[in-house]
Amino acid sequence: MSQEEVLVLIKEKDSRAYTILYDMYSKSLFAVIINLVKDREESEDVLQEVFVKIWKNIDSYNESKGRFYTWALNIARNTSIDKMRSKNFNNSKKNLSSDNFVHLLDDSNKLINKIDTIGIQEFVKKLKPKCIAIIDLLFFKGYTQQEASEELEIPLGTVKTQNRNCINDLRNFLHV
Repeated sequence: MSQEEVLVLIKEKDSRAYTILYDMYSKSLFAVIINLVKDREESEDVLQEVFVKIWKNIDSYNESKGRFYTWALNIARNTSIDKMRSKNFNNSKKNLSSDNFVHLLDDSNKLINKIDTIGIQEFVKKLKPKCIAIIDLLFFKGYTQQEASEELEIPLGTVKTQNRNCINDLRNFLHV
């Protein structure tokens, strides 16, 4: 079944579409989520929340503004960031046992392999060092543009401009 057919089924609220959509996108969205959230159980919860948001908000997806996958990826990224900023999430992280840190390191290593399997990391490595730093902060670590500006010690406007230019460079790599 094509993506377009699945989108039609989702808009019609056909329950088969949810399973098909999940099968199509869950692995790649989960890789992004766990990279940001760094906790498997929390990441699984966020993934479910993301699919519910996609399901409920499908009418807000506009094909003329971009690909469906990019739209879904933004939902996953924003939901992950919201989760990390939530008071309950921050409080639960204050009480981690040392055993959990080993688990986080293991998951982190597995994540690098997952990112490599979907090919994104290889394309990012081809960018200029400043682009690698900006994309790493904004997309892989979940920083806001303001936070990236502070971390890199450059003006916010520069971060915004460089981010746009870096994404365009990345698009050029992907279209070649």
